Amino acid sequence: MNSLLLFDFSSSSDWSVWEIENDVVMGGNSTSELSRSEEGNAVFTGYVSLENDGGFASMQYHFEPKDISGYDKAVIRLKGDGKEYQFRIKANLNERASYVYTFKTSGEWQNIDIPLNKMEPTFRGNKLNQPNFNANKIQEIRFMIGNGKAENFRLEIDKIELQ
Repeated sequence: MNSLLLFDFSSSSDWSVWEIENDVVMGGNSTSELSRSEEGNAVFTGYVSLENDGGFASMQYHFEPKDISGYDKAVIRLKGDGKEYQFRIKANLNERASYVYTFKTSGEWQNIDIPLNKMEPTFRGNKLNQPNFNANKIQEIRFMIGNGKAENFRLEIDKIELQ
């Protein structure tokens, strides 16, 4: 089975489908932005602030439901800054739970392999008492940083696919 490309930043000129969502939605002070590197990759940068009970920055992409039957892992080509990030998916935009997998970046280009069945259901930072991700469709992908400390961050992303 071929890979299912969810987004390739270097070959897509339309990034308007990606939205920044930071803790300001709940009164926090974190800031972030999405820019384009010389190579055409997405560069997600900003500052996570813990003021006003804040503590996260994220970028998200909503789309029509995609059938992911037969795929069992996400593969993301990226270059981080040595910090931990979360990759999150939702099967349905109306459900409360986001399914989360935390990964550590190395400072170099790397392929992050994320087994879908290891993605844990969470809501507002709390793990839910329900099974790990097992749906056959997705409607949202998101990258988030929220490590419980005030910090600058930089995450460069090339592409996201399922295998």
